Amino acid sequence: MLQTCRFALLLALLNAAPLALSAQSASPEDAPSAPEALSLGEEALPEPYIKAEVGDWQVQCLRAPGAADSSTPAKEPCQLFQILQDSQGTNVAEVTIFPLAQAGQAVAGANVLVPLETLLSAQLTIQIDSATPRRYPYSFCSPIGCFARVGFTAQDIDALKKGAVAKVLLRPAPAPDEIVTLDMSLKGFTAGYDSLLAE
Repeated sequence: MLQTCRFALLLALLNAAPLALSAQSASPEDAPSAPEALSLGEEALPEPYIKAEVGDWQVQCLRAPGAADSSTPAKEPCQLFQILQDSQGTNVAEVTIFPLAQAGQAVAGANVLVPLETLLSAQLTIQIDSATPRRYPYSFCSPIGCFARVGFTAQDIDALKKGAVAKVLLRPAPAPDEIVTLDMSLKGFTAGYDSLLAE
């Protein structure tokens, strides 16, 4: 499922364990001797799951393998997640929001995933209710889409908690004069975000 891949990728951006893949082919003549053919294992990747649904947000976490059997499980990295739809009900973007452990001016971060055919030079715009809109650059693209990495100040988080909806605006590359406006519901944001702080 794409959400599982995306969640792992997003948490990798937050300094979670990087995903590493390796492949090796060998001819029969190059086959290793018996001791070298034994597997030494590899680090098991955490398993993503939905811990709770709060309003229009999901609390998504990564469960480390074997954590359920441990008497003292490690702290799980968690984030808020919401899919943003256009006026026709089509899934267009995904937003994840998470508190920052070492907060500076930004106390929380967000990753906004948009389609590949987005006009990156136009940047991403976020407007909380009727507040002044703010623009954010896109950071990079992957096969599943392009990401904007957003920092939220304490004032931004307060506005999100008090708000009803935030507008997320982007421009499609094939039609740069058009603006796609997506509603990011803030229903349940306060309870969901506070639950991340309580982890």
